Amino acid sequence: MAMENRIDISVVAPVYNEEENLPILTSQLFEVLEPLGKTFEIIYVDDGSKDRSRQIIREMASKHPQLRTLGFKYNCGESAAMCAGMKEARGGIVITMDADLQNDPKDIPTMIEYLKEYDMVTGWRQKREDSWVKRKTSKIANCIRNSLSDESIRDSGCTLRAYKRECLQNLKMYKGMHRFMPTLMKIEGFRVIEIPVAHHPRRFGVSKYTTWNRIWSAFADLLAVRWMKSRHIRYEIEERI
Repeated sequence: MAMENRIDISVVAPVYNEEENLPILTSQLFEVLEPLGKTFEIIYVDDGSKDRSRQIIREMASKHPQLRTLGFKYNCGESAAMCAGMKEARGGIVITMDADLQNDPKDIPTMIEYLKEYDMVTGWRQKREDSWVKRKTSKIANCIRNSLSDESIRDSGCTLRAYKRECLQNLKMYKGMHRFMPTLMKIEGFRVIEIPVAHHPRRFGVSKYTTWNRIWSAFADLLAVRWMKSRHIRYEIEERI
């Protein structure tokens, strides 16, 4: 992770074809972050958008020095965009979220408060504003995921999360691993809590992920995480001489 010019809070949001959502999200983030009285940055990672997303980000960045951007040469996926943004982040606290306006920036102050006692806070979209099919398949997927990984996370697909910086220092990310961040943090011994967060219907654009285009890859990722958890090395040093 970036070390120079350390600040208080970094917000990282992957972007893929979100031209209509970006100005609204930026305004919402400034409304939430400025009253906190802390230094902050907003990092948009453009994952090879084909619309005007990158141009809009550039225009906003020219007016707001807190806004930074990374632009991928081509579409690499959410895990890659999230990983790149977290590595670039300079904040002692790192917030991740989607750029589609379904996550609510108003939940950020509450998550930061929980970081006084925990190392990671992950969101639970208790009242999801998605189609019936998405809600049902997500519930089934979470049950299977928890059963196979011996977990109790109710919403592993929620990307609205807050981390202390040290959680991400030595993190190794792989494609699809963003779905398993709470489990990966627990494997490393960090304290994780899941809290209810708001969720809104998508206002502009379309969802980039469907049930069927991720079901098999998600299952393969789950098996990998299960293996990692079972093979993790644990020990306690009782004495040094």
